[in-house]
Amino acid sequence: MSVFDESMIPMLEVFIYETTTLLDQLDEILLEAEKEKILTDDNINEIFRTMHTIKGSAAMMGLTSISTLAHRVEDMFSILRETPSKMNDQNRGHIFDLVFQASDFFKSEIEAIQQNGDDYYPADAGSLIVEIEQEGAEMKGEAPVTPKPQPSPAAQPAAAQAPDQPAQPEPAAPEASPTPAAEEAASENGLHYVRVFFEDGCQMENIRAFALLSQLKDSCGFLESEPHAPETNMACSSDIVKNGFLVMFRPAPSSSLEEIYSIIENAMNIKSYEDVTEEYGTVSAGVAPAAPAASSVQPAPASAPAAAAPSAEAKKAQPQAAPQPQPQPAPQAAPPKAPQRAGGAGEGGIGRNALGKQSLISVNQSKLDQLMALMGEIVIAESMVTSNPELKGLQLDNFYKSARQLRKLTNQLQDVIMSTRMVSLTGVFQKMNRIVRDMNKNLGKEVELVTVGGETEVDKTINDVLGDPFMHMIRNSMDHGIESPEERLAAGKSEQGTITLSAQNVGGEIVISIADDGRGLDRNKILEKAERNGILTKPASDYSDKEVFGLIMLPGFSTNETATEYSGRGVGMDVVHKNLETVGGNISIDSKAGEGTTFTIKIPLTLAIVDGMEIAVKHDTFTIPITSIKQSFKLSEDTQLLTDTDGSEMIMLRGDCYPIIRLHEVYGIDTEVVNLEDGIFVQVENENKTACIFVDQLIGEQQVVVKSFPPFLNRYNLKDAGFSGCTIRGDGSISLILDINNFLNKF
Repeated sequence: MSVFDESMIPMLEVFIYETTTLLDQLDEILLEAEKEKILTDDNINEIFRTMHTIKGSAAMMGLTSISTLAHRVEDMFSILRETPSKMNDQNRGHIFDLVFQASDFFKSEIEAIQQNGDDYYPADAGSLIVEIEQEGAEMKGEAPVTPKPQPSPAAQPAAAQAPDQPAQPEPAAPEASPTPAAEEAASENGLHYVRVFFEDGCQMENIRAFALLSQLKDSCGFLESEPHAPETNMACSSDIVKNGFLVMFRPAPSSSLEEIYSIIENAMNIKSYEDVTEEYGTVSAGVAPAAPAASSVQPAPASAPAAAAPSAEAKKAQPQAAPQPQPQPAPQAAPPKAPQRAGGAGEGGIGRNALGKQSLISVNQSKLDQLMALMGEIVIAESMVTSNPELKGLQLDNFYKSARQLRKLTNQLQDVIMSTRMVSLTGVFQKMNRIVRDMNKNLGKEVELVTVGGETEVDKTINDVLGDPFMHMIRNSMDHGIESPEERLAAGKSEQGTITLSAQNVGGEIVISIADDGRGLDRNKILEKAERNGILTKPASDYSDKEVFGLIMLPGFSTNETATEYSGRGVGMDVVHKNLETVGGNISIDSKAGEGTTFTIKIPLTLAIVDGMEIAVKHDTFTIPITSIKQSFKLSEDTQLLTDTDGSEMIMLRGDCYPIIRLHEVYGIDTEVVNLEDGIFVQVENENKTACIFVDQLIGEQQVVVKSFPPFLNRYNLKDAGFSGCTIRGDGSISLILDINNFLNKF
C-alpha cells in the first residue's frame, strides 16, 4: 500500500523539486559556515526556515520520517536562535555533522521516492533523531554534555526499516504559543491587515502562504496570519483559495509600509492583494484591533512590555468572528493605505510587472525535449524546402528573400528553445564541495576546492550527466593526487592542497578543467602496470606522455594495489570516459611529477543541433562536427608526404607528422579520387590524437539535427565503427555523423 494519499500524488513532483532545491541551499550554507568556523545569525535563521519548510511540506505529503527529523533539527536551531552563545567551540563541529547527516537522510529518501514511486517505504531516522534530541537537551542544560565521537560523514544516518515492521510515526512537537510580550508588542504601534490571493491553480496554497510569511518576517516587528501556521495544515489551502490569506503585521523600525507592500507584490504566485485594515479596525497607537490566532513565524522581541494574554479556555469559547472596530481615544493621522493591487494594472492598482517582477513557471523536462525535437524537424523541413532539386536553375528572388527571413526566424526560435534548456554548472560544482569536505575528514587531508566559472551554462541533459564524472575525478585527485599534510611539508609545499574546478565557454563548446597541486601522475608506474596487464600495443618507449596518461581511462586500470573506499577498483576513470562519450565530450590529461595533474574536458553546448562540415566520398556523405576540425586543406607543392616503417602514410605540417586516413578505404567505398593531389584533407583531433582524413570533396558547413540510429541497427555496433548518429540532409538523403573520438581510437 502506498504511503501517499491519492490526492497528494499530483503534488509529489513539486515537493521533490522544492525539497531538493532547499537541500542544495542547505549544503551550501553549511559548507560555507563550516569553512568560516562560525554560524552567523543569518545562517541559523536560514537553516531554521529551511527545516520548517521541509517539515511542513513533508507532513502535508504524509512523509512522517522526513517531517519528524526536520522538526527535531528545527527545534535544535530554535534553541540556537534564542541563545546563539550555545554554538560554542565544544559542540560546533558536532552540530555541523548532525545537520549534514540529516541532509543525507533527506536526500536518500527523496532518491528512494523517485526510484520506487508508490512502492516507496520510508527509512527509520530514529537513531539520528535521538542524537539530535540529546544535543538539544545538552544545549538547554537539561542533560550533561557528553564527549562527541568522531563522526563518519560519509556514513548514512539511518538504515532502511524492514517491510514487515511499519514505521512508528513520532508525535510532532506543538507549535510555540505567542507570548504575552508578543501580543503587547503587536498592539503598541498598531497593526496592518492585508488579504492576499494566489494565482488560480498554483496548488499548495498553504506552502505558498508560508513562503510569503518567511519573506515578510525580517521586515516585520510582529507578524501573524489567518489561517494560522499554514504550512502545517494542508486543509487550509481550500480556505485560502476561497477567502484569501490574511496577513497581520507591524513593520519593523527599519522597514516601511511600502517596502512590505513591495515584498508582497513581488512574491511568487501572487494574483492580487488588498489592505483591509479598515475592515478590522482603524490602526491606533494605543489600541489594537482583535487579531487572528498569533503565529509563531516571527515572535516579538523579549524586551517588549508584557500584557496579560487571554487563557486558552477563553479563546476556545470565543466564536470565530471577524474582529470589530475599536473606538479610538484620540484622532491621529491615518497611516498610508495601499489600494487593491492585482496581477495586472487596473484602476487604482499597480501592475505586478510595473516593478519588473520576473514570472517563473516549472515545466516538465519531457516537454522541453519534445519542443527541441520539433525544432529539429522544423530545421530539417526548412532545409528540404530551400534545397529542393526542382528549384535549381530557377530565378526566384522573392522566394529566396522569404527563405532568408524564414531562416532568420528559425534561428531565433532555436536560440529561445535552447536557452530554456540551459542551466548553470553552479549546482554540480557546489556538490563537489561536500565530497571534498567528507574526504578531508576521512583521509586526514587538508584540501580546499576552488571553483571558477560556475555560472557557465550547458544543456540540462549534459548537466545531468556531469555529476558522476566530476565526482570520480575529484575523488581521484583527493585520494591519488593530493599528498598528506606531512608529505606536502616534506616536499616544500603548503600543508593545504588545492583542487581547482573551472569552466568556460569557448566557441561552440564548454571547456572544464579539474586541476590539483598534488604529486602528479607517475609515468613509469602507469607503464609498468599496463605492461603487466598486457594492454600495451607498442614498445613502452614509443608512448608519449599524453598516451601514457590516457591509459588510466581504460576499463579496470588502476595504479592502486589495494582497493579502498574511494579507489583501486579501476572503474572510476572508465566511468568518466564513458559518461562523457554519451554527451559527445572528450577528456585529456596533463601532469607534471611533483606539481600536479589537470583533467581537461570538452563538451558541446547541446546534443540536439550541431554545426557540422559535410564531406563527400563518391556518392556517400558524412558530417564531421565543427568542434573536432582543426583545418581543411589541399596538397601544395611544398607539402611533404612520408611513409613510416609499417607502410602507413604520413603528412608533415609545420614540423609535425600526422597519419593520413583514407575514408574510402576505412568504409570500403569505391571512388575514383585516390590520388592525394585530387582530393582534400580535413585535419581532426580528439583528446590525444590528431590525424588528416582524406575525402573527395567538402560540401560545406551546415547546421544539422542529430538523430540516433534506429534500434534494429544496434547489432552492428555503429558506435565502435566511428559513428555517433545520422542527420537528414536538405535533399532528403542521410548523412552519417562521424564520432571523431571513437573514429581516431580505431587507428
